[in-house]
Amino acid sequence: MDIRGFIIQFVNIFADLLIAAIFIRVIMSWIRPTGNRGKFFAFVFEITEPLLSFFRKIVPRLGMFDISPIMAFLVIDFVRAIIISLFM
Repeated sequence: MDIRGFIIQFVNIFADLLIAAIFIRVIMSWIRPTGNRGKFFAFVFEITEPLLSFFRKIVPRLGMFDISPIMAFLVIDFVRAIIISLFM
């Protein structure tokens, strides 16, 4: 595998893992919104909070709905497409 293929694969895996972590955080917030959530949730929170807090500053809440995960999904896919197109 050449370096371009490695970079494309790395970007795809990294983006997929980040999207999965955000999705897990959203689902976990529905299942157990408050209280002791454990080490796994703390790990997911630590990974996703910097990105989601950035989008919370830009995009206001819609009532009680936080759409920062949706914005993060869109931007992650957009950045992934740009990086992959640069290496194709």
